Amino acid sequence: MEALLIAVAKVVVIFAGMVTIAGLMSLAERKVSAWMQYRHGPNRVGPFGILQPLADGLKFIFKEELVPEGANRLMFRLAPALAAMPAMLTMAVIPVGGTVVIAGREIPLSMTDIDIGVLFLLSMSGLSVYGVILGGWASNSKYSLLGGLRASAQMISYELTLILTILAVVLLSGSLDLRAIVAAQQHVGQWNIWYQPLAFVLFTITMFAETNRHPFDFAECEPELVGGFHTEYSSMRFALYFLGEYCAMTVLSCLAATLFLGGPSVPFWPAAPWYVGVLSLLAKAGFFLYLFLWVRWTLPRLRFDQLMRLGWKVFLPLALLNLLATGAVVAFTHGAQ
Repeated sequence: MEALLIAVAKVVVIFAGMVTIAGLMSLAERKVSAWMQYRHGPNRVGPFGILQPLADGLKFIFKEELVPEGANRLMFRLAPALAAMPAMLTMAVIPVGGTVVIAGREIPLSMTDIDIGVLFLLSMSGLSVYGVILGGWASNSKYSLLGGLRASAQMISYELTLILTILAVVLLSGSLDLRAIVAAQQHVGQWNIWYQPLAFVLFTITMFAETNRHPFDFAECEPELVGGFHTEYSSMRFALYFLGEYCAMTVLSCLAATLFLGGPSVPFWPAAPWYVGVLSLLAKAGFFLYLFLWVRWTLPRLRFDQLMRLGWKVFLPLALLNLLATGAVVAFTHGAQ
């Protein structure tokens, strides 16, 4: 019973935290764009506009839900949940801190602690494409269908590079357990960003394509596709797509910090308390989240053919070469020992 209560508490805290971060990111999106364009941004609802996400959520709850004529109603209603759920479930294996002792019992600060966390993470992240392509197909709209097809082609293409960069880190640490990967990076000099700089750059760029973010937002680009795969959506199902996008951004930011920046480890303070470790992970993930916003309002969008060419002819060969070089170095090092 005690173990069940601990598991439920973890689920509630982590999921509530993800939804809160998603709401704050929707506010930060508009605040950062306003700051970069010399505007005020949201400043009416609450002090400095900080209650704007709450107002948006209430608006979505009370808005009428419309289903297009000729749409597949079951898939149309199911697709947004399929897009949001994988991003939330992926957070289950990411260690947000070390361990905390409560009533003499050590509790790891992750929703679940499994030895094959990397495999679980990759399998869950691959499911998000189904929500996007099903939403585009079920809407009975050519704009939505084109957006869904673009998103599936883009996410599948760049997922290969993402997997190969993660495998390079797995080779270095010798484990599929994310906690073991974090444990191998306790000091700043041991962070994987120093040993895998190419993988870090490729992973960071691939994050934008995996989340359909600018400059890779071809699945929903307004000048060509009106709104892409979610053009026909309204009410809370429209909000679910954005919730899934912001949750995916949060998860990938935490994953980047875990794989390359030591996760919850604190620079120059190996014995830091657990709460400092949590703040350390949030600060590192916050850097990547800000990068998402900065890039959106800075870089122009590529053409779709340029996107696919970049993924297959540049990023994938580089990721393969990096993995082969990492494997050769690891094999040589073990052979020398």
